[in-house]
Amino acid sequence: MRKAVFACIMAAVSSAALAQSYRRTETGILVTPTAGPVVQLQSYGEGVIRVTEAPSPDVKLPASLMVRATPIAGGFTVSEGPGSVTLGTGSAFADVDLATGKVRFRDAAGKPVLEQSGPPTFKPVTAEGTPWLSISQQFNRGTDEGFYGLGQHQFGQMNYNGEDVELMQHNMDVAIPFVVSTRNYGLLWDNNSITRFGDPEPYTYAGAPDDRLRVNGGSGWTATYSVKGKTIATRQEPTIQLQYLEDVNRWPAGTRKPDMQSTVDGLHVTWEGTVTPRNGGLHRFRLYGSSYFKVFVDGNEVLDRWRQNWNPWYHNFDVALAAGTPHKLRVEWEPDSGYIALLHNDPRPEPDRHSLTLTSDFGRAVDYYFIPGSSMDEVIAGYRHLTGKAPILPKWAYGFWQSRQRYETQDQLLGVLREYRKRKLPLDNIVQDWLYWPMDQWGCQCFDPARFPDPKAMVDEIHDSGAHVMISVWAKYYKGLPNYDALNGIGGIYERMSNPRPDEPKDSNYIKWMYLDWVGPGYFNAFYDAYNPAARDLYWKQVREGIESKGFDAWWLDSDEPDFHSNISPAETAYRMGPTAIGPAEPYFNSFPIVHVDGVHDHQLVDKPDVRPFILTRSAFGGIQRDSAAVWSGDVASRWDNLREQISAGLNFSLSGGPNWSHDIGGYTMEPRFQKPTAADLAEWRELNTRWFQFGAFSPIFRSHGENIKREIYELSPTGSPTYESMVWYDRLRYRLMPYIYTLGANSYFDDGTIMRALVMDFPSDKKTWDIDDEYLFGPAFLVAPVTEYKARSRTVYLPAGTWYDFYTGRSTKGGQTITAAAPYERMPLFVRAGSIVPTGPAIQHTGEAKGAPVTLNVYTGADGSFSLYEDDGTSRQYLHGQYSRIPLKWDERTNTLTIGGRAGSGYNGMATKREINIRWMRPGSPRTLSFDAKPDAGVTYTGAPLTVTMR
Repeated sequence: MRKAVFACIMAAVSSAALAQSYRRTETGILVTPTAGPVVQLQSYGEGVIRVTEAPSPDVKLPASLMVRATPIAGGFTVSEGPGSVTLGTGSAFADVDLATGKVRFRDAAGKPVLEQSGPPTFKPVTAEGTPWLSISQQFNRGTDEGFYGLGQHQFGQMNYNGEDVELMQHNMDVAIPFVVSTRNYGLLWDNNSITRFGDPEPYTYAGAPDDRLRVNGGSGWTATYSVKGKTIATRQEPTIQLQYLEDVNRWPAGTRKPDMQSTVDGLHVTWEGTVTPRNGGLHRFRLYGSSYFKVFVDGNEVLDRWRQNWNPWYHNFDVALAAGTPHKLRVEWEPDSGYIALLHNDPRPEPDRHSLTLTSDFGRAVDYYFIPGSSMDEVIAGYRHLTGKAPILPKWAYGFWQSRQRYETQDQLLGVLREYRKRKLPLDNIVQDWLYWPMDQWGCQCFDPARFPDPKAMVDEIHDSGAHVMISVWAKYYKGLPNYDALNGIGGIYERMSNPRPDEPKDSNYIKWMYLDWVGPGYFNAFYDAYNPAARDLYWKQVREGIESKGFDAWWLDSDEPDFHSNISPAETAYRMGPTAIGPAEPYFNSFPIVHVDGVHDHQLVDKPDVRPFILTRSAFGGIQRDSAAVWSGDVASRWDNLREQISAGLNFSLSGGPNWSHDIGGYTMEPRFQKPTAADLAEWRELNTRWFQFGAFSPIFRSHGENIKREIYELSPTGSPTYESMVWYDRLRYRLMPYIYTLGANSYFDDGTIMRALVMDFPSDKKTWDIDDEYLFGPAFLVAPVTEYKARSRTVYLPAGTWYDFYTGRSTKGGQTITAAAPYERMPLFVRAGSIVPTGPAIQHTGEAKGAPVTLNVYTGADGSFSLYEDDGTSRQYLHGQYSRIPLKWDERTNTLTIGGRAGSGYNGMATKREINIRWMRPGSPRTLSFDAKPDAGVTYTGAPLTVTMR
């Protein structure tokens, strides 16, 4: 083998100097440039090329936590050009400059699509006393392409070109370092630490010494603390920095209650300053805050938001400021025991701002994967080739879920289920949230017998009703419990979480503030170390023996960012998370959710190899789709602006390779005015829930959840009210559409499909779609336009090219234009693309009903189209062995014929050998009102052989 490699190198290299610059390896090439880092290229199949750049050739990288694929020996070409060497994979080419190591990627046609703008940067850093590198790489400087993905973020951003995004796990933010471009390539940045897309420099506190924004001539912000108009403190503060628990001592005397746990009632704070920028241009600000806050620039309001006090997050605003010109900036805040900080970054040169730049705090090398494709879908398929296929979820997971924070007793939960069945409201999953255990025994993996006397009987009744049950299981343990001690005995507990440092204050208020959790009197607690394989084994053993043995169907893995203690700083989080079993915490900061969820998924497969696992997780990392997992958007607030932000959050998460995404319908936490509402506030609360529910019905996972009040359909508004009737209608619609929706779920495995689709995925050549953040496609057929403004009874909708049908009225409209769509209280705008074939089923109460019932094919004519109806047993993993049914459907516009093709797949247990298929034609210019039970236009009996039906 060595002789063959040497001969190949000598044949390819034209001079001794070039022969020393690179060598062919079994899986690619290794380049040692004249100047610059060592560059290794490896082929991973499907055209994917891995690039590793390191300061020296002896760097050893740990095994990837995201990537499961391995490099491919052979199947690539190596060729030499003037001063460069090229690795070719057929669908992509990577050119490496032999002098500098600069890498450029070209598509199958040879067109450049991604190019390093310069060498990577490596800066020495330390983590727990060990040497690491801070790394950064810029690509495509000055580009006009669109960028998407990066996980899930709550800033209302859609196209990330020109934006800054910090990838750091948080209650509502999911870090996945994967970018998809409108040039049809993806870049997976294989790094586990906190990472920044855009500006490589972290944002600094506005007015800090290292900030280039002078505040009040350098004297800082004028801060005024008052209660009911009476000033209790005025002072100059260098920064607005009350961001974390550690900042409690920054508060002036008299502003917090004696126990330091909360602010005094009625406190109001104002910061004012004349800011003078050193550099002119687009200045970027981030207001980190909770409770009510507003920001004014030169007297103009630029931000007005609210978040629950215990769950602050960032809110972006940009302001164009002239160099040397003073501007007035004011922040108003009602703390209500919340948190706040104002951060800032200076303008960047426009070519740098419009680039693909990734920077990570800790790494061994720059390590990334170039993923080519002819479409965004192919790019996502390539990503899943690297990180894992997305299995089909159990069918019931695509039905309606009811949850609340929380069902306090077994009778409460069963009472809700019985009421749904009594009212004939479809329901497939009911969820038991946290604290079903005795209050002082978090981590016992057990039930409080006083409140849940017979959990197995509870589960049996749920199953007997045709529903399923998910239960919240945390990675958290109270110190001193037997399960804690067992994990600690194998080095599987993060001990720093429940052991204050020797140099910390011993004051009981401080200890409670920084270490005890929020339950009852507060308890010392810790998470298990999911990086430790033995700890993963023991964690699952405890869950299996205490909970799974009762028959629960699915796992809700909450707080797995991990959120050790809300509102501690990232540095404090990293300290408490370390050391992990595989090294210091900082280099692995973002990756806890993938090792934790991997562990639960893989152990369940061992226990029940033919049952589809199902997991709901609050956080995620690259590869989460392989774990039969759905991700939800965290504890978002019950606000119209938060509703709007969920759309772009879900779309970019979907573009990050995760097909199964969800959100708390209605928002998790209610704004205070909704908790004890006036008549006007109650009306707004109900309308907000109505609009959110409509959006939820066309989300991949359809679930209602939240705290403060009961969230069941019949609790939110009386029977017969517009809110109740709208929710019932969309709940039932979801089940009518189940043949379509379940097929989308299956396509996420078989075709690497994406259920919730940004318009740019299907209409990339139409640049108007690139930035649209408030409408999307639900599968190939539906265009969904949620209503996100109070009292709106219409909204503008952009219809891309083609013909579109109003789903409710059947009226057709030509695309390529923006229209004003009707949005009555009970309905949101919903359109179907011509050429769509939408299968619908009967009215059912859960997905296990009416198996083999007639299906209706709604054919939206006006363009050629196709669909492939998928069915299986809904719960087993036999689909992996061919046990399913695929019925290909094709509409030919020229001949007016629908072809129902021969069944693919070997069938499945319980499959009907004969199937009644009804057909309903929708024609442009001939509107027909939506009716699921109207007499069909045609009908056939399908036995698996091909059939053709002509529209008449």
